[in-house]
Amino acid sequence: MKLEWIKSSYSTSSGPDCVEMAAPDDSHVLVRDSKNPAGPRLDLTPDTWTAFLPYAAGH
Repeated sequence: MKLEWIKSSYSTSSGPDCVEMAAPDDSHVLVRDSKNPAGPRLDLTPDTWTAFLPYAAGH
């Protein structure tokens, strides 16, 4: 399955913070560092992702 990765609107190609997410189905949200796409990924539940977003937006 090919994942559609979406880059954070706060990330830029020249900035240090490049986060991407993909939702392969309704029960998973994957998060990775766009500078290392073959590296490790976080596999979160949608509820955990939703709880994380306000924290990430504030930093």
